[in-house]
Amino acid sequence: MLIAVISDLHLGAADRVDGFGHDDGEFLRFLSFLEQNFERVVLLGDIWETLTSAHYGGARQALARAREAHPEIAQRFRQPRYSYVHGNHDLIAGLSDGAPDELTLDVDGSRLLFTHGHHYDLLVRNARWLSELGVWLGGWMLRLRMNPLYALFNSLDSWRYSSAQDPALCTFQRWVMSAAGPRGADVVVTGHTHQATRTEHASGLFLNSGSCANGNYSYLSLDTRSARYDVHSSW
Repeated sequence: MLIAVISDLHLGAADRVDGFGHDDGEFLRFLSFLEQNFERVVLLGDIWETLTSAHYGGARQALARAREAHPEIAQRFRQPRYSYVHGNHDLIAGLSDGAPDELTLDVDGSRLLFTHGHHYDLLVRNARWLSELGVWLGGWMLRLRMNPLYALFNSLDSWRYSSAQDPALCTFQRWVMSAAGPRGADVVVTGHTHQATRTEHASGLFLNSGSCANGNYSYLSLDTRSARYDVHSSW
């Protein structure tokens, strides 16, 4: 099976807080490219940004506004070719749409586990409220044009994931791969860190799809027939 994976689009309400960074028409052409070349497209979490609404805790309303702001993309994602796994920024989709927090596929003799990965983030795992509060405050920094302060906090968050590509240092990778054994997964695919990665572990292959926010086109191509798994930054 040919599978494409994208994550971390952070589609918002097309306002100052919306970090998607793409022209919708151009992104739809990217989706057409994926549809023409892959049998399935996995949307691996944080597709929608629901934590930066003006009122804290307004995730359900934020999800509706984001979909209204990007209607053609929202409609495309409803097509059967797409499989949607929620993340922590679109956690509400699990409640409102029944989006799962993980997906397992058995294809061509391999078991693939798809999970956004926030369950294996130390901060989200132990203090989700603090993580969500920080995202919400970041949204207000952008609304109030406090961009230098926002950039500082964003760089600190990026630093937190800076070791995500080094399996010897990355607790995120180790925790994710620890889930592979009980689930019998040969390949584990995540998002969340915005760090596109491909790493061989003794227990299996670790992949991260990177981020399609801020104008980026990061995606994974999985060819289970030939056991080829690649990271791409353009199309």
